[in-house]
Amino acid sequence: MRWDYLYRYYDRYSNDGFKRLLNGGFSCENTFINHLPSVTGVGHATIYTGSVPSLHGIAGNEWVDQLNGKSVYCVSDTSVRAVGNPTSSEGRMSPRNLLTTTITDQLRVATNFRSKVIGISLKDRASVLPAGHTPTAAFWFDDASGNFITSTYYMDQLPAWVNQFNGKKRIEQLIANGWNTLYPVNTYKQSDADEKSYEGKFSGETASVFPHDIQSAYAKSKGSFRNTPFGNTLTLDFTLEAVNAYQLGKGEATDFLAVNFASTDYVGHMFGVNSIEIEDTYLRLDKDLAQLFKTLDAKIGKGQWIVFLTADHGAANAIGFMQEHHLPADYWRSGPLTDSLNRILGQRFEATGLVRSIRNYQVNFDLNKISNANLDFNAIRQTAIDFLQRQPGISYAVDMAWVGRAPVPERLKTMMVNGYNFKRSGQVQIILNPGWFGSESKTGTTHGAWNPYDTHIPLLWYGWNIKHGKSSREVYMHDIAPTLAALLHIEMPNGCVGKVIDEVMASLSR
Repeated sequence: MRWDYLYRYYDRYSNDGFKRLLNGGFSCENTFINHLPSVTGVGHATIYTGSVPSLHGIAGNEWVDQLNGKSVYCVSDTSVRAVGNPTSSEGRMSPRNLLTTTITDQLRVATNFRSKVIGISLKDRASVLPAGHTPTAAFWFDDASGNFITSTYYMDQLPAWVNQFNGKKRIEQLIANGWNTLYPVNTYKQSDADEKSYEGKFSGETASVFPHDIQSAYAKSKGSFRNTPFGNTLTLDFTLEAVNAYQLGKGEATDFLAVNFASTDYVGHMFGVNSIEIEDTYLRLDKDLAQLFKTLDAKIGKGQWIVFLTADHGAANAIGFMQEHHLPADYWRSGPLTDSLNRILGQRFEATGLVRSIRNYQVNFDLNKISNANLDFNAIRQTAIDFLQRQPGISYAVDMAWVGRAPVPERLKTMMVNGYNFKRSGQVQIILNPGWFGSESKTGTTHGAWNPYDTHIPLLWYGWNIKHGKSSREVYMHDIAPTLAALLHIEMPNGCVGKVIDEVMASLSR
């Protein structure tokens, strides 16, 4: 979620969703991600640890293990099995790759594990990482079965209430009437025209226009459900069941519900940030949030709960949109560049395959091959940098061993250092020109860079002991966890480098 969505669609929000937080809570208007890359797994880990990738270890959604060259998914764990769909690889997940504690772990420890902590998302990583190492439960969605599942890291079988929820086959109800706009399509004035060549299409569609036949798309590809706003509504429905099942907020200790509404991301990737589809998704999410807040009022009491709303990253405008309006932007391809680098390095150093891959805008070298052949790694990196910096679309190529000497703006330097984990990050960081991004598709958009469109995120606070107001002081994603720790009077996570945002608090006396 980009920060500007709070205001771009403000006039169309109800009084009970985003506006309730904005008009009754506290908004940190200049909240930024202060690490690279700006992607989902890294964002969720940073929010909940108050740390940065160099310390908490979640260096990307995927990364290359620098010691053995293997690709690692951020929450993969082959030692566990899926629960809810035993044959699914989607369930072999846990937080074991996360190297630090989370604010949710700290709450559990502080209350001698009497607090209940629940993580919920369509995405495994957006449930597993926020819930931390010691949660009561974490649930995510399995496309193949159409069910919420978990893993044996958390439990050996699904609770009865989850089985009952899965048995309702809620997806069939949500997609029965397809996806049309919530309001007349000609009222979507903050968006581009309905059909644009740079918008993605559902399977079977000949044009990217409303109404979308979601039933047909879902029959062809189960994963297509995620690319609709109804994925958020399904997440809400499951969340409300969890509130009841675990009696959250009813015990002696503070409970923690970590919910990620992931369909905003899927819709944005597919259609871009200027599409009617993304506007409609946020107008529908506004209604879902209003229902969540109404339920918490009824079950826990107004003023007796705290919510913070933020995002794991933003998103760039689609390249096609930018070019149509004569704004600088273009696509960048890492695959051909990897081949070119290996050819150039092979000619100079008489060795093949010195570059394993370019991922997360980082060059991953074969460290074992370089070491075994007794090659000059400094010279290899410099040769790679000399080549990269001459390529179209690349502003900088930085040797992370000497990042302190790099002639790049301090803001970017800090983000690179915060994101660099020696065992999980490539040794050369690539910074593209603003507006450029790596993609294999000519439609939709993505994220992952340092630029404000990817790193300026919303941060709203509301509820118990929260002031009303807003601040333009620059704060960071990793300041969220220490602020929660201060509100809860508990210890910060053990890798926390963030600072408390004092402005949001009405009082620290309680």
